[in-house]
Amino acid sequence: MERQRLSFWQMFNMSFGFLGIQFGWGLQLANMSAVYERLGARPDEVPLLWLAAPVTGLLVQPIVGALSDRTWGALGRRRPYFLTGAILASVALFFMPTSSALWMAASLLWVLDASINISMEPFRAFVADKLVVSQRTAGFVMQSFFIGIGASMANALPLVFSWMGVQGSTDSGIPLSVKYSFQVGAVIFFLAVLWTVMTTSEFPPEDMAAFERARRERGGLGNLLSEIGASIREMPATMRQLAVVQVFTWLGLFCMWLFFVPATARHVFGATDPQSELYTQGIEWGGFAFAFYSITCFIIALALPKLAAATSRKTVHAGALVCGAVGLLSVYLIHDKYVLLLSMVGVGIAWASILSMPYAILSTALPPNRMGVYMGVFNFSIVIPEIIAAVTFGPLIRLVFGEANPNASLYVVMLGGVSLLTAAVCVGFVNDVGGRDVPEGAVIAGDAKEALSVQQSAQPVPSSGLVDEQKKR
Repeated sequence: MERQRLSFWQMFNMSFGFLGIQFGWGLQLANMSAVYERLGARPDEVPLLWLAAPVTGLLVQPIVGALSDRTWGALGRRRPYFLTGAILASVALFFMPTSSALWMAASLLWVLDASINISMEPFRAFVADKLVVSQRTAGFVMQSFFIGIGASMANALPLVFSWMGVQGSTDSGIPLSVKYSFQVGAVIFFLAVLWTVMTTSEFPPEDMAAFERARRERGGLGNLLSEIGASIREMPATMRQLAVVQVFTWLGLFCMWLFFVPATARHVFGATDPQSELYTQGIEWGGFAFAFYSITCFIIALALPKLAAATSRKTVHAGALVCGAVGLLSVYLIHDKYVLLLSMVGVGIAWASILSMPYAILSTALPPNRMGVYMGVFNFSIVIPEIIAAVTFGPLIRLVFGEANPNASLYVVMLGGVSLLTAAVCVGFVNDVGGRDVPEGAVIAGDAKEALSVQQSAQPVPSSGLVDEQKKR
C-alpha cells in the first residue's frame, strides 16, 4: 500500500495524545519527591523509590513494542496499547494524591509508570507507521511540540490552583493544589489519548494472511523474548552510533535535572544555609526557570523540520546540543536571576531536538516489521544512564567534590554541559541513512538489510540524595 503524505492537522491529531502522556510524566517529576517525603520517606530512600520509572521503561517498552508489532484488530496495531495504557495511567494518576501510606504511593507509581510506557512506546512506532519517510522528521517534531506544552502545563498547574485560592492538605499532608492537579491531569491524559485514537486510523498489513501466519508462528513468551534478544544482537550500526549520543545526552540532562535548582540557590542567590529564606527563594526561582526550557521547546519545535531540510538532521541535532551545553556551562558566569532564565533557552533548543531528531534519524532505517521492538530496545540508552545516575551520582559526587562542598551542585551542572558537548561531537559519527539525497524507495529497500529504532519521552528523574542531604544541614 502506497502511503500518502498527511496534512498538518492529520499529524496534529496523531500526535495530540503525547500532550496527555507528558502530563503524566510532568506531574511526577515536579511533585512525587515531595509526596514521598510527606508520606514519611527518608531522603536516602527517595532515589530508590524513583527507580520505578527507568526500571519499568527498561522492562515494559521492548515487550510492548514486540507485542504491538504482532497486533492487528478493530483498533489497529498501536491504538489498543495507547488506549489501555491511558485508562490504567489515568486511574493511577487520579488516586495517587489520595495515598495514605508510602507503600500505596510507591505501588501506584509503579502502575502509573508501567501504564505510561504501554501508551508511549507505540506512539513512537505510530509515526513511522503512518508517515512517508520525508515527513517523519516533521512527525517526531510535532510530538516534541506537544511534549513541551504538556510539561509546561503540568509544571504550572499546582501554582495555578494556588493562585485560584486552593489551600489546605489531605489527611496525609499532600497539598490540595497537588491533589487536584493530579486528578485534572488524569482527565487530560485520557482525553488527549482518546482524541488520537478516535481521529486517526492505521494501515492494515498488506498481506493479512501472511501477517496472521507469521503471528501464529511467532506466538508465545519464548518467541517474544527471543525476538527481543535477536533485535539486540542484530542492532545496526546507526542505532549503536546514536545510542552513544543518547547516553551522553541523557547523562547531561540528569546532571541538570538533579542539581540545577540547588545550584541556583547557592550560586545565583548566594544562599549558604539550606534552611534560610534566601535558599527557599532560590529553590523556587530554579523551579520557575525550568519552565523556560519547556516553553522554548514547543516554540522552537515547529521550526526544526525546515532547519533540517535546509541543512541536515545531524547538523540540527549537533547544533541544538551545543546550545544546551552553552546554556548549562553559562550558569558558572551568571549571578543575576533574570539572566539565568536565558540559560534555559539554550536547554530548551536542545530539548526540542532531543525529543525528535534521534527518532527521525532512526526511523528511516527501521524495518517495518520490527518497528515497535527496536523502539523499545533503543529506550535502553535512556533508562540505563538514568538507573546509573540514580544509584551512583550521590556517592560519586560526595567522593569527588566533597560532601560539604557548597559548589558541588554547580560543578555537576557544568559537568552536564560537558556531557552535552560530548554528545554533539558524537553526532558527527552517526550514519543518517535517511538523510541522504536518495529516492524514498531506495531507503525502504534498505530497511530489509539494516534495522533501526526510536526512543521515548521525558521520564521523571530521581533524586541523587545529595540535594536532600544539603537541605538537612
